[in-house]
Amino acid sequence: MTLWMWMLIIVIIGQRLIELKIARHNEQWMKSRGGIEKGAEHYKWFIILHTAFFMSILFEVLIIGESQPKQLNVYLLTIFLLTQVGRVWCIYTLGKFWNTKIIVIPGVSLIRKGPYKYMKHPNYVIVGVELFIIPMLFGAYMTAIIFPILHIILLRVRIPREDKALAKVSLPNVSK
Repeated sequence: MTLWMWMLIIVIIGQRLIELKIARHNEQWMKSRGGIEKGAEHYKWFIILHTAFFMSILFEVLIIGESQPKQLNVYLLTIFLLTQVGRVWCIYTLGKFWNTKIIVIPGVSLIRKGPYKYMKHPNYVIVGVELFIIPMLFGAYMTAIIFPILHIILLRVRIPREDKALAKVSLPNVSK
């Protein structure tokens, strides 16, 4: 792996660890205000998926060796950077309500601004794009195929559970 690859993977993993810390802080805040966690039984699969994702990239790149890209692909990097803007927009918009788990506070209205004004689950779309683009940056083509598919499979479980949890406790059609 080249120096730029190591630097990029370290930055991405570091970003994810910071996000997990933010999510943990937000989880504590939400639960201190009556937040209820839903769908906890499938959450471990997201942890496994994302951990395996980074291990798969490293494994594939280290096995491939010479066929990996020598230079950073500017087009793929641009798409990746745009996903990061979208990711930050989602986190910023949800503020203390942003989390990697399904946690709802009864009686709190849904946030329908920022990217949530345009689509119901923008962060899941962003993650799906990342699960394709990040491995492509590294030349990890099998990872780029497998992990977006696994992400979609998990979302087929998560999104209905999240929608059901939000519908039961949220005030209808009110922006926050």
